[in-house]
Amino acid sequence: MHGMNQTHSMDLSALALSIKAWGRELGFSALGIADIDLSPAQGRLREWLAKGRHGEMDYMEKHAAKRAHPDDLRPGTLRVVAARMNYWPTAAGAQRTLDDRGKAYISRYALGRDYHKVMRARLQRLADRIEDEVGAFGYRVFTDSAPVMEVEFARKAGLGWRGKHTLLLARETGSYFFIGEIFTDLALPVDIATGEHCGTCTRCIEVCPTQAIVAPYELDARRCISYLTIELKGSIPVALRPLIGNRVYGCDDCQLICPWNRFASPSGEADFRVRNGLDSAEMVDLLTWDEARFRECLAGSAIARIGHERWLRNLAVGLGNAPRGEAVTAALRARADHPSALVREHVQWALERHAG
Repeated sequence: MHGMNQTHSMDLSALALSIKAWGRELGFSALGIADIDLSPAQGRLREWLAKGRHGEMDYMEKHAAKRAHPDDLRPGTLRVVAARMNYWPTAAGAQRTLDDRGKAYISRYALGRDYHKVMRARLQRLADRIEDEVGAFGYRVFTDSAPVMEVEFARKAGLGWRGKHTLLLARETGSYFFIGEIFTDLALPVDIATGEHCGTCTRCIEVCPTQAIVAPYELDARRCISYLTIELKGSIPVALRPLIGNRVYGCDDCQLICPWNRFASPSGEADFRVRNGLDSAEMVDLLTWDEARFRECLAGSAIARIGHERWLRNLAVGLGNAPRGEAVTAALRARADHPSALVREHVQWALERHAG
């Protein structure tokens, strides 16, 4: 990996400005540069893991050391170029869908194409553009795909501050964006972290349906609806099921309530446009999808990652919380003898709720 970055003839400050300009041309809303020192965040991560707040996300624990040492993931890394891309789709009103208990609420980030694919491809194009300029250089592209402390890098790079719900917040756009990184051996000048602007507001903590935000800046994933509907592989704890409502894939409540999201504007990204009418679909209709239909409709979507079985599990919980009606019980009964014990258990729970 030798190239111009081994010489001193390149103006790294000018290059940093160019990288940000190229990134904006590629559809990123903001870019910043951070060094790789994560020592303050490392202690907080260790404490969070020690309390078991990561639940079944074993990879958090397994790769904790790698998270703290970015140069383990890409030897020679000196800087991290962090990038933000807005995703808010032009979709049916989120609150309207949440209030209509027969409809499936799907986290807004998952209504279009899988962001992993979009972000990775776009970051790769940015890396190629840098290579055109400076010659071969050492780098690796990441987006929610490896043990990387993404929010921490984005914070250090000046892209926002960590909100009390633990997500990154930016004054000009709220929190409806994806984050990705390029780890690089280019010694680019670093940006200054922004200040925090949550003040005394605790709306995100108060609104959480399962009270998963146990203290400001502290999330117990085991109670979080995004964890329960996406990460958790087995049975959803019975006590938490009624609190999930109609949220069948993820949850946006802590973001929907956040005052900073008043400034969020819809994404211009065609890839994030709503597919298959999932912004206002009826749960009874979605429960009829067989595995082939699930795969076909959700090909290239982040939702495909949970698989058909967990999709049915989540819909069963949603329908258990839906208003009573013949269509609901008929849809559930049609799944009562599903081959999966996981699906059967949640369907049975839902039917009992309607019988009770």
